[in-house]
Amino acid sequence: MEKLLTEPGFVLDKKGRPQPGYSTQEVLTYRRKDIKAKPFRIKEWDFYQMEDVNGQYCIQLTYGHADYIGQIGVMMFDIKNSQWIINESTLIPLAMNRMKLPESASKDNEIHYRKGKYVVDFICHDHIRDLSLKTPHFECQIHLEPQINHALIINVPFDESPRHFYYNYKLNCMKATGMVKWVDDNHEVNVISLTDNTYYGLLDWGRGVWPFSNEWFWSNGQGMVDGQLFGFNLGCGFGNTDTASENILFYEGQPHKLSQVTISHTDDYMAEWTLKDKEGRCQLTMTPEFDRITRDHILFVDNCTHQVFGRFNGKVILDDGRELIIKDLPAFAEHAVNNW
Repeated sequence: MEKLLTEPGFVLDKKGRPQPGYSTQEVLTYRRKDIKAKPFRIKEWDFYQMEDVNGQYCIQLTYGHADYIGQIGVMMFDIKNSQWIINESTLIPLAMNRMKLPESASKDNEIHYRKGKYVVDFICHDHIRDLSLKTPHFECQIHLEPQINHALIINVPFDESPRHFYYNYKLNCMKATGMVKWVDDNHEVNVISLTDNTYYGLLDWGRGVWPFSNEWFWSNGQGMVDGQLFGFNLGCGFGNTDTASENILFYEGQPHKLSQVTISHTDDYMAEWTLKDKEGRCQLTMTPEFDRITRDHILFVDNCTHQVFGRFNGKVILDDGRELIIKDLPAFAEHAVNNW
């Protein structure tokens, strides 16, 4: 049975074991020093994604590490035309704790990095986020303002070890404004303005220790439904989610928690996907438009992710019994199989 966390506490107890459950406010405190894990097993990341409401352009910014190696990167692509625009990153060997990721997703924090042609300034103040990133061929200044006062926060254990955990904070429905600039293969400078109500942002903030081999399904999106801002997060397959699944809807500023969800697809990632919960409150399909495939095979690391963007159709039911019809909502679903 899922457990709603309401009282302040710590993500890990004195023996490094997680306190499992979920919340929509950050009630648990994460402290890296509480982790009882072997060297090179800790993973921490801040991932931001901005997508326009028409489902064409998507910008992704990553700052994170797996202890033994860190990454700072940007991806940008044109979903409608199935074209990559930019894919640049730099690796940081033996990142360990040198990247200084914050221990809170919602409290004021700052990330700064400068080396070579990579410059990062991620600042969170009073829940407003300002993101600045420069790479050899890309530059952005993005301002994110939350439109709802709730997030989806889970603290998930793993059956393989009592000291494995995944503490995750996902924040939907942030209005994104600002500027994105890049140099294309023809050495031409391109600029896109992110204006009010045309782009929304997502934060995926993850901390944890988990088995070397793992797999997950994840889906997320936001947009207007019946004149109101709607967002959702769905997932399955990663850890023991009996007490904390990551399935939730956001509508009219309020969270609506769902139970276990199944996300499925055929061997053809560009064929229709289905997303359904056990209680009949979520019945969605995705018609794919673009498969953002990433593969990493370095030494013992062997990761593959299909993040598929497309149009979502179907229905969801809110806590009060109201039914929302979802029609051609641009969003994504992904399937990751990792060894890292």
